[in-house]
Amino acid sequence: MSKRKIAQTLLAAIGIAAGVLGLTGCGQGASDNKIEVELVSYKPEAVAAFEKIAERFNATHDDIHLTIDSPNEAMTILKTRFIREDYPDIVGIGGDINYSNFLDADLFMDISDLAELGMVKQSYLDMEKELEFIPKDGVYALPYAANAAGILYNKDMFEEHGWEIPDTWDEFIALCEEIQSEGILPLYLGYKDTWTCLAPWNALAVGLSDSDTCNQVNLGQTTFAASYRGVAEKMRALLDYAEPNPYAYSYNDACTAFARGQSAMYPIGSYAIPQIRQVNPTMNIGSFTFPANADKEDNILNSGIDLQFCVMKDCKNKEAVYEVLRFLYEDETIRIYLEDQGGLTCKEGDFAIPAELEGMREYIENDRMADFQDHHYPSEMSVDAMIQTFLLDNKEDSIDTFLARFDTDWKRYNRDLIRKVQQYQKEMEGAR
Repeated sequence: MSKRKIAQTLLAAIGIAAGVLGLTGCGQGASDNKIEVELVSYKPEAVAAFEKIAERFNATHDDIHLTIDSPNEAMTILKTRFIREDYPDIVGIGGDINYSNFLDADLFMDISDLAELGMVKQSYLDMEKELEFIPKDGVYALPYAANAAGILYNKDMFEEHGWEIPDTWDEFIALCEEIQSEGILPLYLGYKDTWTCLAPWNALAVGLSDSDTCNQVNLGQTTFAASYRGVAEKMRALLDYAEPNPYAYSYNDACTAFARGQSAMYPIGSYAIPQIRQVNPTMNIGSFTFPANADKEDNILNSGIDLQFCVMKDCKNKEAVYEVLRFLYEDETIRIYLEDQGGLTCKEGDFAIPAELEGMREYIENDRMADFQDHHYPSEMSVDAMIQTFLLDNKEDSIDTFLARFDTDWKRYNRDLIRKVQQYQKEMEGAR
């Protein structure tokens, strides 16, 4: 693999930030005649879990030594190391635009011969394929852990007032009206941190637009103005049932307010539960899939891959790396990770669903899930800030203005990708 090619691709697609970490490169070095395998994870909050996992692996393997690093600013470090061709053996990253860019730069190994892929829930395998800019033969990531987003609610408050969980958008709005009529705030949003705008946006979008909407736009088959109008309309509707001026309150403020019973519901992901419990450890938290549609059967749970493992293409010790992946996918190892980090496993099997996500069980067990749409958005486009600006715009044509800008900015920030995707499509049509 050419260093120049990798550098040019990554610099163009990602915008590499400076940062260097001197760690052992892919497949290099040995300790006491053991094969050294290095895994770099982008989740510093999971250090304790990974330490337990590495310790357990090393205690049960005489010929392989596993090192797992979870540094701060891991993505910056990884990008810098890739430019320097100082590769770890395995990377643990999210299923998002970074993965798409790395895959497009031809950095990852095809692991389709790994038997554990047959244990992955189909929804998460589908999400992986949709993250490919250009369809590729093979599989390049092992989905590991996921989160889910929808509505968190105060179970004790719901029980006290006799409120029913809604299954449709009309039922949801009726519930908000009922809660409001009793002098209680239905929703807390906390939009001061612009990224929080993406929580309800994604949860609505999976039910109201196709999971491959972004690719359809790249192919010229639709526009965001056509695909996202319903999402934009319902995002605006939420403001009628939220705290006054939600742009003055941060994510921490929203978590704290919900934990203290200042709202009945909070449209956010499962990742917020630990933050909420810091404020109220005994809060009785429930959840349900965002009822975005007129028919319950059309609702989809917003769930995305929070952690997956990819093998670097230039890795020299494939068998040792596969042994690590097999170990990581053992039920006991997965439980170590989930007990520390929470969330859902991407693996089929008898795994406990966190009590707070019990209300989403029907969707999880029936594999009715779709990825966060913002996993396909380029960071340079700052869609979260665009959504916040749109919600602050009270003009009658604000939705039209927002959607027109979405389409315009998409073309601006994805010009090269659109050209590449459409060229590929022409080539495929010409080959038929």
